[in-house]
Amino acid sequence: MTFSDPQERLDLLAAFVRDGLRQGQKVLCLTDSVDPEQLGRELRDRSVRTGGALRRGQLHLATVESSLLVDRGADARNMVDTLAEQLDLAGREGYPGLRVTADMCWATRPLAAPEELLSFEQEVGALFADGRLCVICQYDRERFDAVTLAFAAKAHPKAVAALAYHDDALLRICRQYSPPGIRVAGELDYQHLDELNRALTETVRLDRHPHVNLGGLDYIDAACASAITHAALKLPASRRMTVTCRGLVRKVMELVGKVGTDRLRITAAP
Repeated sequence: MTFSDPQERLDLLAAFVRDGLRQGQKVLCLTDSVDPEQLGRELRDRSVRTGGALRRGQLHLATVESSLLVDRGADARNMVDTLAEQLDLAGREGYPGLRVTADMCWATRPLAAPEELLSFEQEVGALFADGRLCVICQYDRERFDAVTLAFAAKAHPKAVAALAYHDDALLRICRQYSPPGIRVAGELDYQHLDELNRALTETVRLDRHPHVNLGGLDYIDAACASAITHAALKLPASRRMTVTCRGLVRKVMELVGKVGTDRLRITAAP
């Protein structure tokens, strides 16, 4: 998984963790750029029920250093061995599989040997033979050079990214995975109504209670606010759309959204 928006990275990570817990798998989150306590809060904010999973040991949040690097050294063989031990432990504890998400930013530190990252990606493949292990390696496009990202793309059989309906310097409209819905950031006006409506149509089709995350939006015009409101109005009575926003965007949404419907809930973005 390559990313440039930290919030989108956390959305995808939350969906990966949530689905693993629901399937009864053990989930190990190895974090580097976000400390484990903050990562736990981010997961909970995205509707992942971490409490019970943490207490019973099904979910484990730890730094990369504490899990893989301390005492053994940051070499590829030791890291692969550690993952193999974790997979074996998950089996002995009765879990049908192990999900691991690893923040690869540790490899950008001055003391990290670049060749070890390449060796790790090549050697870890043998652990996937029996289908019990699923790993997402997270690569921050702001931290890794183009050559390393290209190698990482070749070393992985699948790539994970948020579906983008529109993406340029001023506006990004993309799929949000946890809670399910869409995320809009930048400045949104009538010129992008088609892209907004396409995103709204898809979230209404896929998600029972769609979330429209406008927390990263700095401007919205009345036409786009009306499009969001109308999408909520079309929902059946048993469904609800939640819009999170802030500042001027929230004022516009509250003004346009005062149409007497229980299907639209407007909340303040953190």
